Amino acid sequence: MKFQLKDNINFLKKIKEENKKIVFTNGCFDILHVGHIRYLSEAKKLGNILIVGLNSDKSVKKLKGDNRPINIFEDRATLLASLRFVDLVIIFEEKTPENLIKKIKPDILVKGGDYNIEDIVGYKTVIENGGEIKVLRFHDGYSSSNYINKLKKH
Repeated sequence: MKFQLKDNINFLKKIKEENKKIVFTNGCFDILHVGHIRYLSEAKKLGNILIVGLNSDKSVKKLKGDNRPINIFEDRATLLASLRFVDLVIIFEEKTPENLIKKIKPDILVKGGDYNIEDIVGYKTVIENGGEIKVLRFHDGYSSSNYINKLKKH
C-alpha cells in the first residue's frame, strides 16, 4: 500500500465519480488500542470509504514531544491499513491535516472526543463543500499516553 496522496489520486477520483461517501479522520495512532478500533469502526459506518490522515513521525514529535512516536510511521500505517474498515491511509507532514482535507474534500469529517465543531481542523473546508462534521464519543480509559505512562511505572 502506498501512503502518499499523490499515489492515490486515481483511487480518489474513482470514488468521487461513483458518488461514494468519503469519511475522513486523522491522528497519530501511535499505539493502536481498543479505543482506536472502536472509533474507526464507528467512523466507517458513516460512509462508504474511510480515509485516515496519519501524522508523519516528524509531525508526531511536534505534537507529542521528542520521545514520540513509539512506533515509526510505516508500522503505524501498516497496522491501520490492515483494519478491514480502513480503506486508505495517507501521511501528512504538517502539524494538522488542513491541507490534506482541502485536497480530499471529504463528505464527512470525523473526530472523537468532546470537540466543538468550530475547533476541528478542516471543518470550514468540509462545510463549504457541502459536507458534514461528526464528533464521535470518546472511549474512556483508552489513550496511547495512558499506556505509555503505565509502562513507565513497571
